[in-house]
Amino acid sequence: MNFRDVNAMIEEGEGFTLEFKRRISSAEKIARTLISFANTKGGTILFGVDDDGSIVGVESEKSEVELIEMAGREYCDPQIVPMIDIVPFDGRDVIVCHIFESRTKPHYYLGGQDRVNGESTRVYIRVNDNTMMASREVVRILENENPDSPPLKVAIGDHEKRLFTHLEQHTRITLREFGRLVNTSDRRASRILVRLVRAGVIRIHTHEREEYFTLAYEPGA
Repeated sequence: MNFRDVNAMIEEGEGFTLEFKRRISSAEKIARTLISFANTKGGTILFGVDDDGSIVGVESEKSEVELIEMAGREYCDPQIVPMIDIVPFDGRDVIVCHIFESRTKPHYYLGGQDRVNGESTRVYIRVNDNTMMASREVVRILENENPDSPPLKVAIGDHEKRLFTHLEQHTRITLREFGRLVNTSDRRASRILVRLVRAGVIRIHTHEREEYFTLAYEPGA
């Protein structure tokens, strides 16, 4: 990793697998970002780079690397061990922190409690260019994302058939809409949707304010 690689990433801009951080404010905040990348598709954090892509450098690479390592060790469960490079850039140092997609999902945050829409799962994922708390449905899906797990087989009953009919006609559905459609509790609706996502029959979409589900295949295919 050299300054040309860093420059190329900066020109690419922040996104799903890349985040800029001007400085390291706390191990807790770093841990949330580490977890979000590990729980999703992996990514890179550039410390010492402002939101607009300008290079400001880090104050002390040794102490800040120690803070990053502490975040992965003490605030992530299971622990996350990022790959870290120090890249000199016009007299200033940029810390390049690579996080690989985990094979032991989900990773949980061990810091202070956060709540979103009444939930506190302590699991974070990457959504577009943001670190977001995962819903209970996403956590259940992550728990079963082990690549060594055998394919899941599901039984198709009346609830599932009504779901497929709705999606063929309306494209998408939320958890609450599905619960109302089949007249069942949110908990049971969640179990059905998670099972179908795990089986590869439907997809979950997390990039909007409220998650929704779509078919994993083209209707009529």
